[in-house]
This record gives sequence, structure tokens and C-alpha cells, in this order.
Amino acid sequence: MEEPVREELSALAAIFCGPHEWEVLSRSETDGTVFRIHTKAEGLTDVDIPLKLVFHLPVNYPLCLPGISVNSEYLTRAQCVAVKEKLLEQAENLLSEPMVHELVLWIQQNLRYILNQPETGSGSEKCTFPTSTTVDDGLWITLLHLDHMRAKTKYVKTVEKWASDLRLTGRLMFMGKIILILLQGDKSNIKVPKS
Repeated sequence: MEEPVREELSALAAIFCGPHEWEVLSRSETDGTVFRIHTKAEGLTDVDIPLKLVFHLPVNYPLCLPGISVNSEYLTRAQCVAVKEKLLEQAENLLSEPMVHELVLWIQQNLRYILNQPETGSGSEKCTFPTSTTVDDGLWITLLHLDHMRAKTKYVKTVEKWASDLRLTGRLMFMGKIILILLQGDKSNIKVPKS
């Protein structure tokens, strides 16, 4: 096993250190390593959906794609297949570098968009979502404070569309009279105000 892969596995074990979050299923010099990560991702109704993600890292990983299996009691078989396909598409963008943590973060942030795709059996409109969470300029985060919001439902839909068009992820938070928008994405898609 190569040192970067050994380091990645050690980091994953430290990150997913809660009860039953991480489990190594097998290790072999010829077949690679198979492990399971239990995590949660935000679904269509802002409810966290438990996911069981099984990764098989072949001996020549990360120069090749990992094997991925997705299972959840809250998703249909077609939805699990769609999630797996999207994870493999993401993995193609990350070849030659350790990618499992990036893939888990990506699915945590984008599961709701996948579930909203017509081919997964729910939703009627095709949504776009980020194809990568890393770029040359890195991942940027910005926090916006809104003075007021008149038509909340319409405004929320507009903000969601803008975020989708700009390939950003984020949160819209209402804390009493304070309204905040937290955005995360490529530097080129987040305009930082000059002071």
C-alpha cells in the first residue's frame, strides 16, 4: 500500500471516528482495501438521510477509480444507483490524488440535487450542481448579511437558482431578524466586496 493511501485511510479513520461511522471490511496486498463509511447528507426536505458508502481502493488507487457502493434505507434502488454514478463522475475529476474524503463531502452537499433529478424518480425540474469542490484558486467561503426579505418564498427560490447557476453550495439562515447567506464555491464564482 502506497504512503498517500495509508495516510488517507488514517485521516478517514480520524474524521469518521464516531460510533459505527468507519469500518475496514478487508485489506489485501493483491485486492486493495475495502471499508465502509456511515454518514448523513441533506435530502430534499432538509432532513438528513443516512448513507452507507462502501469504498474499494484497488492496489493502483488513486491512479484508478475506487469501487463505490451506496446503500440507504431512505432511498430507492434507482436513487442509490444515481448517487453511485454521480460519485464516480466526481471521482474522475480527482484521479491521481486521494479522493474519498472529497467524495464524501461532495455527496453530503449535493445529495438533494441528485434526488431532485427526474431520472431518480422525484422532482420535475433538472438541477445543476457543482462538478468539483476544488479548483486552482481553492475553495472560498463568504457570509452575506441581508437587511430584509419581503417575499420569503420567492427570494429563497431566487437565491437557490443563483447558487445553482454559479455552482455554489450554501445555507440560508434565519435567526430572528438576522438573515444570513453562507456560500461556498470556486473563487471565480464568489465576488468578494472590496473594502
